[in-house]
Amino acid sequence: MHHHTPTGPQAHYSADDEALFSRISWHLLPLLIVCYVIAFLDRVNIGFAQLQMKQTLPFSDAAYAFGAGVFFIGYFLFEVPSNLLLEKIGARKTLLRIMFCWGIVASCMMFVETTGMFYILRFLLGALEAGFFPGIILYLTYWYPGARRAKVIAVFMTGATIAYLLAGPLCGAILKYMDGLAGHHGWQWLFVVQGLPASVLGIVAFFYLKDRPEDAHWLSRAEKEALRSHLDNDAHAVQSASHGSLWALLRDPKVYTMSLVYFLMLGATYVLVFWSPTLIKSWGVKDVFTVGLLAAVGPVFALVGMVLIGRSSDRHLERRKHFMFCCALAALGAFIVIMTQGNLVASVAGLAVLTVGQSSATPILFAALSDYIPKKTAAGGIALISSLGNLGPAVMPSIVAFLNAQTGTPTSGMYLVIALWLGSGLILLAAIRPVRANATGLVPA
Repeated sequence: MHHHTPTGPQAHYSADDEALFSRISWHLLPLLIVCYVIAFLDRVNIGFAQLQMKQTLPFSDAAYAFGAGVFFIGYFLFEVPSNLLLEKIGARKTLLRIMFCWGIVASCMMFVETTGMFYILRFLLGALEAGFFPGIILYLTYWYPGARRAKVIAVFMTGATIAYLLAGPLCGAILKYMDGLAGHHGWQWLFVVQGLPASVLGIVAFFYLKDRPEDAHWLSRAEKEALRSHLDNDAHAVQSASHGSLWALLRDPKVYTMSLVYFLMLGATYVLVFWSPTLIKSWGVKDVFTVGLLAAVGPVFALVGMVLIGRSSDRHLERRKHFMFCCALAALGAFIVIMTQGNLVASVAGLAVLTVGQSSATPILFAALSDYIPKKTAAGGIALISSLGNLGPAVMPSIVAFLNAQTGTPTSGMYLVIALWLGSGLILLAAIRPVRANATGLVPA
């Protein structure tokens, strides 16, 4: 019999439980993280590629911004259908379909010559990749109870931060050292070298992963039963919605509030993802490889920060204040960048503070979402919020390109980033009621 003790909501896990979840994590997370690293590289390498594409293709800043954004329109349209399909056909077939196809399209970016072709391929990349992230979040809910999710999602999402870490030096090196190889530009090689691994990983995931814990031959019967009882007795960390159907979910105003939080947060995140190479260049750094190295400083700190903040959120079963803290940290970092223009060390430090807040915010938000949305509608709910949120990056890079063009400086976009972060944190703080622990689990305060 489990009893709640004052040492925190996770205290009722026995040593056997800890060993079980550790085993699950070691089996699932390394491959999923590698897949996410590749997914993220294929999504963000356009920010680095444009540094060199501008010299060979006559595209304006507005064209690049639109190309960066149109990816998320494809994402928006196909995310919910993909997650509902995952529930029917399983994660293995879904990952094979998604990753194999997007690897091919990402590699085809090397053939871009016109803006029309650029927009079409970016749209297709978004459409094909759409189900990947919400699909993995849904997949993790099959294996982990709510009280463990913020940390697990944070560990999975270190993939994005590792990709940030690798993207700078890797993209910079490919642009610099592969330029001219076999008659192709560095930016063309960039898309092929980072695209094809996705197709290979899709095949690996199909043969390696299992759709449900019941199918896992590497778990004993006793371990499967223990895991099932944890999932069935899942104590919700935030008050749960009582959606009986997808239609009820669509009528829940809180779903749209959560979507707005994600819209603002993702908009701010992708402004930085897309413009930070250009921003660093504006600080007087001319060499593309050096730009890449400086872009990797923030993610080093973020890798540690996001796991520690995720662990703290799980330990206290608290999402609201932790999310607000992350948003405030990101806004502070953006403010430091604005205030220290011209001082390279201080500006890079500001970017690092921003990256820690930015990287830590998403896992907390998705833990809050998976706590709130009931299992019956989790596939559609998580994907719906994710797809509406992804409209943020569809529009924000173009807005920032316009602001920067009007003012003649990349700094003006940073003021927008601060507003987006603070708005995101404050809305979540207002939308979700805090919870308090009692002997049976957690209830709204």
